[in-house]
Amino acid sequence: MEKSEDRRIPAEGTSCPECRNTERHGTRVFRGFDALPRFVRPVVTVGSYDGVHLGHRALIDRLTAEARAVGGESVVLTFDPHPRITLGRGEGLRLLTTLDEKVALLRGLGVDNVIVIPFDRTFSALSGEEFARRYLIGKVGAATLVAGYDHRFGHDRIDCDRLAALGMRIIRVDERSVEGEHVSSTAIRRLVEAGRIAEAERLLGHRFRAAVQETPATAETACGEKPGVSGRNNE
Repeated sequence: MEKSEDRRIPAEGTSCPECRNTERHGTRVFRGFDALPRFVRPVVTVGSYDGVHLGHRALIDRLTAEARAVGGESVVLTFDPHPRITLGRGEGLRLLTTLDEKVALLRGLGVDNVIVIPFDRTFSALSGEEFARRYLIGKVGAATLVAGYDHRFGHDRIDCDRLAALGMRIIRVDERSVEGEHVSSTAIRRLVEAGRIAEAERLLGHRFRAAVQETPATAETACGEKPGVSGRNNE
C-alpha cells in the first residue's frame, strides 16, 4: 500500500498553504480549479511529469520561454494521484518523485504556476474537448498549449492539434533522446528497478532520491484501458 506522506499541497479549491514561500521563488501552487486567479496570457502544459526528467525539461524550457516572449505566465497542470493508479494500472508502480519533489523541481525550472489536478474517476472520464473547454480555456484561460510530440488528451485520446479548432495555439516539442536512448519516465523507472541508478540519473538530469512510494495495486478502474486526460509524452 502507498506510504503516507505529508504532501503539503492544499485541499481542492484552495491555493497553497505555503504560498508566501512559493511566491518568493516565483511559483504559486494550487490544488483544483476553484480558487484560481486570473492568469496573465497563460501558456500551459499538461502531464504527470513524474521525475521531471530531461524530456520534461525540454517542454518546460519551451513553456517558460514562450511565456516570456508573450509577456505572460507559465502554467503546469499536473495530476495527483498518478493517472495509472486511478485507472487501475498502478500495480508495482514506483513513482520517481513525490508530489512535493515534483513541485520543487518545477519551481527550480522557473515555472510561474503549478495546478495540481485531483485525478479521480470523474475527471478521468472527460473527453479531450471537454477538458480543454471546461478547464484549459474556461478555468485557466489558456490560449497557448505546449505539448510533447505524441501527447493526447481525454479518454478519447484526441490529438492536441484538434484543440486548435477551439482557438488554441499548439506548440509541439520534439522527442528527447540521450545517446540514442528515448527519455521517458517509464524507461527511467526500469533502470531504477534494475539498480542502474547512474544511468537513470543520466536521463533524469538530476540526482535520484529514493523517497518514493509503492502505489496500490487495487485501485478501481475508471474507464477501462483508456489512459485518461494525459497522453504519454508528458507522463
